[in-house]
Amino acid sequence: MFYLLYEYLHINLFHYITLRAGIAFFISFILTLYLMPKFIKWATSAKLNQPIFNLAPGTHQKKSGTPTMGGIVFTFSTLLATILTVKLTNIYAIIGVLTILFFSLIGAKDDISKITGKANDSGLKPKTKFALQIIFSFIISAMLYYLTGLNHNLYIPFYKYPLFNMSFFAIIFWMLVMISTSNAVNLTDGLDGLATVPSIFSFLSLGVFVYISGNVILSNHFLLPKVSNIGEVSIIAAAFVGSLIGFLWYNCHPAEIFMGDSGSLSIGAFMGYMAIISKNEILLIIIGFIFVLETLSVILQVGSFKTRKKRIFHMAPLHHHFEIHGWAESKIIVRFWIIALIANIIALITIKIR
Repeated sequence: MFYLLYEYLHINLFHYITLRAGIAFFISFILTLYLMPKFIKWATSAKLNQPIFNLAPGTHQKKSGTPTMGGIVFTFSTLLATILTVKLTNIYAIIGVLTILFFSLIGAKDDISKITGKANDSGLKPKTKFALQIIFSFIISAMLYYLTGLNHNLYIPFYKYPLFNMSFFAIIFWMLVMISTSNAVNLTDGLDGLATVPSIFSFLSLGVFVYISGNVILSNHFLLPKVSNIGEVSIIAAAFVGSLIGFLWYNCHPAEIFMGDSGSLSIGAFMGYMAIISKNEILLIIIGFIFVLETLSVILQVGSFKTRKKRIFHMAPLHHHFEIHGWAESKIIVRFWIIALIANIIALITIKIR
């Protein structure tokens, strides 16, 4: 809508991505703040409660009455703010919206299955969930490969030249990035606000990279890969940041609502998508460092137990290890936030050091 004011009424102010990103932020933020308490009230009366994993630390059992699926609200706010502010003919924006929608639907189906089954393990079967992620990530990756001008080169931090052209294998690599990132955020979402703030940091960092890469002058100045027309996606990132801050108002400790898989899967998938189009797939390891740590802790724990019959951590993911170790939940959350902030500052430093 706001872009149309520029296109048809020639109000040049709305041509600027930065202005429309700011508008998108406030629309999604205010909308989430308005809708979330209404959703919490309805979800509580409908008993859409989060089933607690029976092996989770004992303090988690008191959260059993907390409603879930808050991700439905903030993804809706994000998408509505996007539709109102973004250039709707932009192919990267269209695919970005589809990414959020596809993975949110997978998560919503999983959440509903858990709620109706009244158990954490009654959601979608892992094979079914993974198959859906493969299908949707393939659709998104194929659209990027065939419908856009996105190059297929692989870049690494601190080096301005591409390593090599992935050619058709780019589709497989991009699928891997989206699936792994969506599951990594999902694994991290285990404490109040733990996944929310690192996600905000990641979207802010990736939004900067997307904006710079989509700008001819800035991409040349900072020696970043130039990708035409991706700047509009930074507006979606701003909308996501706004909705997540609105969600954090109710999700901070002690949480009044959880995001559920409907939120975490869409966050992770879009995070991976932004890394792909800005050619920062490898840098995403630093940008999403907390998510990487949490995922690695699970991989190491499972691998160690299967090969040596011994555990490395008290419990995985990593945040549960520190809970059992005796750390207060609020201390774990804030310390993980600090690590996420430092990691994203390092990622942003790479813009100039190439």
